[in-house]
Amino acid sequence: MRLLVLLCSIAMPVIAWLSQTGVFGPDQGTISDRYPTLLVAAGYAFSVWGLIFLLDLLYAIWQTTGTRRTDPLLGRIAPIAALGFFLTAIWMPLFSAGLFWACVVVIFGALMSLAWCAVQLSRPGNASRYRLAWLALSIHAGWLSLAAFLNVAQTIVAYELLSTSRMLGWSLALWAISAVVLLVLNLRMRGNIAYLAIALWGLFAVWFKQTEWPLTGAVTSAWVALGIGVVLAIQTVMLRLRHR
Repeated sequence: MRLLVLLCSIAMPVIAWLSQTGVFGPDQGTISDRYPTLLVAAGYAFSVWGLIFLLDLLYAIWQTTGTRRTDPLLGRIAPIAALGFFLTAIWMPLFSAGLFWACVVVIFGALMSLAWCAVQLSRPGNASRYRLAWLALSIHAGWLSLAAFLNVAQTIVAYELLSTSRMLGWSLALWAISAVVLLVLNLRMRGNIAYLAIALWGLFAVWFKQTEWPLTGAVTSAWVALGIGVVLAIQTVMLRLRHR
């Protein structure tokens, strides 16, 4: 299983590079532009994938070395982390192929897998003992906590499941659900600073994009994103004070 984690951590950046070169079809930015939504983030935000892939690779190498090869907790999370990495990798060609329903299932599967790992690593004493694993998987889970709902919004627009001219109502519903997911996971992680940081990165990028976005309701969506970030930050401070 440790080797599988490593192989899947290598597969993610390789497949990402192939996706961006058009091997599987249009790149993610091109497809995203076809289906504008009120939840989409500014393009710069997606550069965080480089950091995520690097940290995941470092974690994957680290967990195969020294006494960590026999560590029970790292052994327990290994198959779930590998699953999360694998699902992240296959999401990219599926998105390029326009298989949006499959993408939704896959990205939520990746989120659940990596969030579970991050919760285990956030238990008392684990974050400091397994700092690299905690950092890598918390950041990956944090980004997916937002990306999953961006994916849902684009699927709704792509298949015209709901109004594409008046998107604010259902977009606010998605924001509400995403806020619950962020707050519940952060609660389970006892106020995870890494999870908070990446969530704020994404939420601010949504705010930045939506304040200049011509879609009806974009400004409202922008401030909702910023409000969720503020609430999440306050929750994190309170949780860390409680568990100090």
